[in-house]
Amino acid sequence: MAGKTATAIRKVITLIVAVCVDLSLFYASQFVVTHNVCGHFAPIWVCACLRGLALFTVTLLSLGEINPLLIRFITAHSLLPAVFETGTRAIYHEETQCGSLADARCWMMSGGASLAAALFWEITIPDSDDAAAGKEKKQKARELFVRVLLLYKPDYLLLLGGLVFLSLAVICQMFIPYYTGRVIDILGSQYQPDEFISALLFMGLFSLGSSVSAGCRGGLLLSAISSYTCRVKVMLFGALTKQEIGFFEAIKTGEITSRLSKDTTLMGRTVCLNCNVLLRTFIKTLGMISLMMNISWKLTFLVLMESPITGLIQNIYDTHYQRLSLAVQDTMALANDAANEVVSGIHVVRSFNTGKHEARRYDNRLMDIHTLKTRRDTVRAVYLLARRLTGLAMQVLMLYYGRLFIRRGQMTTGNLVSFILYQSDLGDNIRTLTYIFGDMLNSVGAAGKVFEYLDRKPEVSTEGKLKPHQLTGHVSFNHLNFAYPAYPDKTVLKDFSLELKSGQMTALVGPSGEGKSTCVSLLERFYEPQDGEILLDNEPLKSYDHHFLHRKIAVVTQEPVLFSGSIRDNIAYGLADCSLDEIQEAARKANAHDFITQLGKGYDTEVGEGGGQLAKSERQRIAIARALVRKPQILVLDEITSSLDTQSENKIQQALASCPNQTLLVIAHRLKTIERADQIVVVGAGRVQERGTHQELMDQKGSYYKLIEKLYIEGNSPQ
Repeated sequence: MAGKTATAIRKVITLIVAVCVDLSLFYASQFVVTHNVCGHFAPIWVCACLRGLALFTVTLLSLGEINPLLIRFITAHSLLPAVFETGTRAIYHEETQCGSLADARCWMMSGGASLAAALFWEITIPDSDDAAAGKEKKQKARELFVRVLLLYKPDYLLLLGGLVFLSLAVICQMFIPYYTGRVIDILGSQYQPDEFISALLFMGLFSLGSSVSAGCRGGLLLSAISSYTCRVKVMLFGALTKQEIGFFEAIKTGEITSRLSKDTTLMGRTVCLNCNVLLRTFIKTLGMISLMMNISWKLTFLVLMESPITGLIQNIYDTHYQRLSLAVQDTMALANDAANEVVSGIHVVRSFNTGKHEARRYDNRLMDIHTLKTRRDTVRAVYLLARRLTGLAMQVLMLYYGRLFIRRGQMTTGNLVSFILYQSDLGDNIRTLTYIFGDMLNSVGAAGKVFEYLDRKPEVSTEGKLKPHQLTGHVSFNHLNFAYPAYPDKTVLKDFSLELKSGQMTALVGPSGEGKSTCVSLLERFYEPQDGEILLDNEPLKSYDHHFLHRKIAVVTQEPVLFSGSIRDNIAYGLADCSLDEIQEAARKANAHDFITQLGKGYDTEVGEGGGQLAKSERQRIAIARALVRKPQILVLDEITSSLDTQSENKIQQALASCPNQTLLVIAHRLKTIERADQIVVVGAGRVQERGTHQELMDQKGSYYKLIEKLYIEGNSPQ
């Protein structure tokens, strides 16, 4: 307690000493300036530097250190009078009252203005830890904004044309208030018809030029936005399709579709339109200030005093509004995800009669959005109120001083009207400048999500270059350890080793969830094992070219996925140079040709969304044909026989037997399929428990023998 009291006393003493020293130097500097010692400008700045040095010295000796706020205050307090005096003398060749008369009022005005400037700086660009994080976020937002602009490079001609018409529209618009005041002066004084008609003519020409230029500007910018949005959507979609499977398991579909549909549109439209508003307002503001200075520089400085207050209000608003806007975007993505889940799983929802539960869950998500939007709109309402009150107070002051200047003969009534028109626009423009910059930073919040996906590197590398002319199809799983990214603590494969020989059929058997399908996923390079590696013809799987590898390895799963389109498109999916003869040959091998030709349009028959127009066995055979048309060196069949009849299975087996050099990996439960395998591998607990032919494993009477017995008991005897 005593230590705090001593510190407080030391600060009070420091303040008193600093005030005395500064006030003494202030009077001394005014004496030097008033008597023109050493010229006009040199004494002003020398005295300013001496005041700053003296204040820094007193503060440093008393307190031992100076915080950033105090540094800014001392700097502003020392230099502000010099800047004001120099500017007034250089531009208007006048001397301020504080330059001719040194008193405490001038010193207090200088101190108050300096304190306001320091506080404004402190609030807008603070130095606390939280503020440092805020600055980092703003810097990141600026970097994102620059990236968004760079993506507009292909549309630079449209943007350049928009900028030209924007400038023309602004220049024409700026002169309309000037000629309005001119008309009032002509009508108020001795009427001159020629001058009156000339003023009206110029007003009409500038109005027409402004309207035409604004229309051309809008058309060019909207064309650029449309082109930009399409280009970003394609880039994002391409980046998403390159991600590994684990990415889509971790990120929900609703969030991805929200980024692809809404955020891409938002980042293109908002940023471009904001740039349009920013440039237009900036050019217009500079032009209006110059015209206002010609009318009355004193009123202009009075009006510009509103800018720091507006900037402070805007900064506070931007901070809160940006945070709430990002929260609304994230919550909307969650709501979309909830709706997508229900629509995609409507059969389960209807089966368990959980429609009301899902409606409540969706309603809760919407209420979260409503709450956040209400808070965001409240912040905006308070901001608008504060902004309008500030503008109203400034208008009252301007009218009061304008009346005084008219009485003194320093300006005419027409000049005041022109100035009022400019001021009403200028206040809006300054507020727009401060608002629009923050809004652009808000809009790149959506761009940040998009760039996050665009910049993301797949965890499974696809940069292999190996494309050999001959491939035998010999596969080796060497001591694999693997856990899915979503469940890193649950190891699925443990020291797993397996060899798939060219020209042979290997069957994986074992209970569900023991790692059989995981082997297939690793072979397709959907994931990377944490330990060990997979070799194809004695080369690591990751060294092969991505497209080459997936043309040589084809997989048919138990639940085949077809895309909307014709049967022909689905069989030739991903093959641009596939002929109809090749498609029909693959369909015959898959025992699908006969039922396809019986359809009304044959191979041009639409399969519907997800293949819903076809039966499951028909979808299965089309999926097999889609794999066979690629003439793969390695073919993987994952539980496909469960939906095929005996005749179809026999024909497919015969077709596969006609490819003696093909490596075949089968996951099946039917005994006929298992018995024909050259090698049967029993997988359990993520390891290879047994391997051998059917007869060898039966003689061992181990896990495979028990599995066969179980299949016989369940009635799954050989067909």
